[in-house]
Amino acid sequence: MAYKYEILTQLNKIKGKDKNRLHMPGHKNIGDFKSQFSVASIDLTELDITDDLSCPTGVIKKAQEDIAEILGAKKAYITTDGSSSGVMAMLFVAAAYGNKIIVPRNSHKSVFNACRLLNIEPVIVQGAEENGVLTPPPAELIETLIVNDVNISGIIITSPDYYGNIAPLQSYRDIMEKYERLLLVDGAHGSHLFLNEGKEGYAGLYADMWVDGAHKSLPVLTQGAIVCVNNEKLLTRAEEAMSIFRTTSPSFPVMASVEYGVKYFINNPKYFTRAINLINELKSGLEGITLYPSGDWTKFAVDFKPLGISPYLAEEVFKKKGIYPEFNDGRYILFYLSPSVEPFHINEFKNVLLWVCANKKFQNTYNDLPSVPTADRTYSFLYAYRQKTEWLPLKQSVGKMCADNAGVTPPCLPVVIAGEMISAQAVELLTKAKSTFGIVDGKIKVVKR
Repeated sequence: MAYKYEILTQLNKIKGKDKNRLHMPGHKNIGDFKSQFSVASIDLTELDITDDLSCPTGVIKKAQEDIAEILGAKKAYITTDGSSSGVMAMLFVAAAYGNKIIVPRNSHKSVFNACRLLNIEPVIVQGAEENGVLTPPPAELIETLIVNDVNISGIIITSPDYYGNIAPLQSYRDIMEKYERLLLVDGAHGSHLFLNEGKEGYAGLYADMWVDGAHKSLPVLTQGAIVCVNNEKLLTRAEEAMSIFRTTSPSFPVMASVEYGVKYFINNPKYFTRAINLINELKSGLEGITLYPSGDWTKFAVDFKPLGISPYLAEEVFKKKGIYPEFNDGRYILFYLSPSVEPFHINEFKNVLLWVCANKKFQNTYNDLPSVPTADRTYSFLYAYRQKTEWLPLKQSVGKMCADNAGVTPPCLPVVIAGEMISAQAVELLTKAKSTFGIVDGKIKVVKR
């Protein structure tokens, strides 16, 4: 079955007919703006001919119904505010079922922001560190926490994560059903997984509610995302959440692209198959190069530690060749692939990668990084935010209680969380990181004694 691109078709019907736009947005699709921004012709507002995302009755309603059908959801909501708005919405829903939620420490900063905003205490858990990366926490630990605290509404888990680790979602699902709690999935990096055979690894097979960051791995404009609900008892509160956390002025081009991205590979499956074959061929031709053992075929993280090569030096070579990776964490360079990759992407990348790895001048340049710290939690996350605070230089903060999350970006994960005692190991990581959050002029916010 070929799906129609409902929103885009309607926008294209209007294009050229609205010569005198006496409505928002202010660019009016004229002059230099029109010539500089080609998308201006379909950048419209809520009109009787465009439909309204907050109360859809036309093409947006049909688009969301189609998306829900494709993804296997009871209800799907397009959002133009990125995955973060979806995370906010999910935790708003969870707040009705308990004032605590299980949160792995390598969750995105939006999860912690939502907990702070909604007065939810995150029960921080940590999986094992394998190959320098935190993995999802074991199901046994999750069940122990659930059994011992009736105030825990469930778990919010990132799956897949930046490195392609897919959580044991079936095991989590079994636990949540057994104890009548919620499984929420931040699937920001897994919007393409519904295209896998049998939807293998896709959050929608297991979650009560989940978010797909469609723009991250599908042909979708930046900030395009989808919030999905599978548990019917959550629908009323989910509707309320979307009305609170979505903008009242959504981008029509972004909306149209979300629908397009979900439907494109359903309508054109040969391109999805081609992409998988290209990436598999790439991986099979890299003898002597170690990749992070990802469970997601689009995450291509090259491990420079066994090569003895500085990933920072390697990254500069890639950039000079016009190849820009997703991020460099000091050990891995992550190349974020997608079903949209073309043969030229793969061929150019492979040639440069092989050249870098064979170049003798880069050998013995690797410097090891400290492991991800395991922090002591003396007080709660929310407690720390209620205290008087001060800013201290990083080196003077060891042994102090962190008053606000601080970490590295990308991938926007906390090294130390509010309520934890700051360790020397955490300070070392934050000091060496090229880009951070929660650090201002070399200082970190701590609870004032």
